[in-house]
Amino acid sequence: MRIIFAGTPEFARVALARLHAAGFEIALVLTQPDRPAGRGMKLQLSAVKQWAENQRVPVIQPRSLRLDGKYPDDANLARQAMEAVRADVMVVAAYGIILPQWVLDLPRLGCLNIHASLLPRWRGAAPIHRAIEAGDQETGVAIMQMDAGLDTGDTLLVEKLPIVQTGATPDTTATLHDKLSQLGGRLIVEALELAACGGLRPVKQPDQDITYAHKIEKAEAAVNWRQPVAVIERHLRAMNPHPGATAQFGADTLKLWSAQIDSCSSPSGKPVGTILSAEAAGVQVVGGDGVLTLTELQRAGGKRLPAADFLRGFPLHAGQSFDLPPL
Repeated sequence: MRIIFAGTPEFARVALARLHAAGFEIALVLTQPDRPAGRGMKLQLSAVKQWAENQRVPVIQPRSLRLDGKYPDDANLARQAMEAVRADVMVVAAYGIILPQWVLDLPRLGCLNIHASLLPRWRGAAPIHRAIEAGDQETGVAIMQMDAGLDTGDTLLVEKLPIVQTGATPDTTATLHDKLSQLGGRLIVEALELAACGGLRPVKQPDQDITYAHKIEKAEAAVNWRQPVAVIERHLRAMNPHPGATAQFGADTLKLWSAQIDSCSSPSGKPVGTILSAEAAGVQVVGGDGVLTLTELQRAGGKRLPAADFLRGFPLHAGQSFDLPPL
């Protein structure tokens, strides 16, 4: 089975490597154009491109695949390259570029998408962030037959995965991403093995319980201390590692990476955002309905640090307050 693979970040690279290791022929890889990143704003190759170049797999990076769009030359060159490889199927994982109908119709078996949610819940760009933020108890991966809609196609394989909400190591977007990328890699291999013998059974997505995982905007990173502490704690985990939850402390913007709900402490009538204590075990802050203990923080230009190390370089004291976002 000859495969065209379209993907960009690490989530996609894991699936691509699993397909290759399983013996499928990767005839062509599509990934987004190199973009400047980091402090030096140097052009950075996507995780998928790095893998493809290391394996000497042909790579193309069209800015668009729409023949009538802003970059028709890119789209036409991509079409020629894709038609030339005569692929049986196209596998798509976090590609980030909309596929027009001609792409969906090109491979014999169409285009299969690896989506990190239990469709139809969390269709869209940021399903991992949104599942943690919403307090979902489970998520998973759906292998979907792509159609013209936004994650609306028939599901082919689905497997659930619990989201760890409590304990010493509750899930963050980072940890859940890694679990789901491994699950997605395994499921797409299973799906293509079933497809090779006609064993896939498409299931129409239900018309109810549809939710959309809208793209994470940088402005969403700000912590709102007026919210319940459980919501704030989930917010920190959902924003970890990107873009990182932020809290304003006077002129300083701090990043807050992890916290615990302090069920033994009382706000004692203090305003939300007030620091009750700042000790090695953590920084206690009043939230909308209780107390949250911040355990990992970061100042601008600094490193992520446990509370004890952070406080040695950036002292905080009881009675001080974090700024509140506008109502």
